[in-house]
Amino acid sequence: MSGTYLNALGVACSLGAGKEAVAGALFGAATHGLRSIEGWVPGRTLPMGDVTAGLPPLPGGLGHRDTRNNRLLLLAAMEIEGEVRAAIARFGAARIGVVIGTSTTGIEEATRGIATRGAEGIWPGDYRYSDQELGAPAAFLAEWLGVGGPCYGISTACTSGARALLSAQRLLRLGLCDAVICGGADTLCRLATNGFHALEAMAPERCLPFSRSRRGINIGEAAAVFLMTRDHAPVVLLGGGASSDAYHMSSPEPGGRGASDAMRHALSAAGIVADTIDYVNLHGTATEHNDAMESHAMAATFGHAVRCSSTKALTGHTLGAAGALEAAFCWLALSDPLRRLPPHTWNDEPDPALPALAFTRNGDALPAGRRHLMSNSFAFGGNNASLILADAT
Repeated sequence: MSGTYLNALGVACSLGAGKEAVAGALFGAATHGLRSIEGWVPGRTLPMGDVTAGLPPLPGGLGHRDTRNNRLLLLAAMEIEGEVRAAIARFGAARIGVVIGTSTTGIEEATRGIATRGAEGIWPGDYRYSDQELGAPAAFLAEWLGVGGPCYGISTACTSGARALLSAQRLLRLGLCDAVICGGADTLCRLATNGFHALEAMAPERCLPFSRSRRGINIGEAAAVFLMTRDHAPVVLLGGGASSDAYHMSSPEPGGRGASDAMRHALSAAGIVADTIDYVNLHGTATEHNDAMESHAMAATFGHAVRCSSTKALTGHTLGAAGALEAAFCWLALSDPLRRLPPHTWNDEPDPALPALAFTRNGDALPAGRRHLMSNSFAFGGNNASLILADAT
């Protein structure tokens, strides 16, 4: 089976814009991207991971696709534009695909338009129904770059970005594309934020994944995009796995059976055993049920020794972008000259009701030799995905 390589990465989140800025913050001990923001939930001030970097305007002729989500996606994609243009020149535009995961797309702009119509009885002049279509981010990138291969969006809640990478890998292995631009993008959205608030899932302070004091999530926004090809590169997407709990609309299966299945499927697809994994980026939302489920799944799959961390206390939970963003963090760890790992940032108070996990600390590094990293994403509806990234041989 041919290898699928992550040749280039563009990323923007609350830690910064671009690989260098994000890596500097990710491996930089006390640095995080959360700040108190008022107004997203009426009457509440909540820590959120917003992107403060200036977002580029859309290129001429693309004003009909102007949303914050697409601007953030453009900011990340511009970092790999050179590699993408080179792939277009080599393979032809018809052989380049685009797969982008999202859950909020342009819903914030659409919500404002609907509110105006409710108040004034007419649609505002800049309202576009297409802004809220879940394929809009992928369509925007394809139109901007002028590519004509398969182009679609994936929206499976918090696994969207991870499943976009799995889908891109299939397009390459089936021979339908020679290169795929893939990843995820989500921006802050009142609809999603108030939805999580209604579920009583949002923490009033910085989140504490896996702590006995955990009280819920912080919301963030991000975009992370890869150029994936069959051309050899330092980082390979070695395999991935997916599963569905079919248990409940919003709660995970308590024992972590579906999550464990996704991890085992990923190991099987990669052709390795659990002891080969050097680090796991946990989904780790800091909600009561998710962290409990994932702890049980991790213990069942790996025991208690594999190093792991949740990075959501650094960025917030970036929803449909989370799977791509956290795969990007694994890519950055594999690319880091010092082999540093993302630290698990919390209050050092483990939950005695959960299986013990080997959380990383600042300064922890990967071993010498070939390294294998897993990134977990678990979504509403028991939709689970695990990715394994490794040094290429």
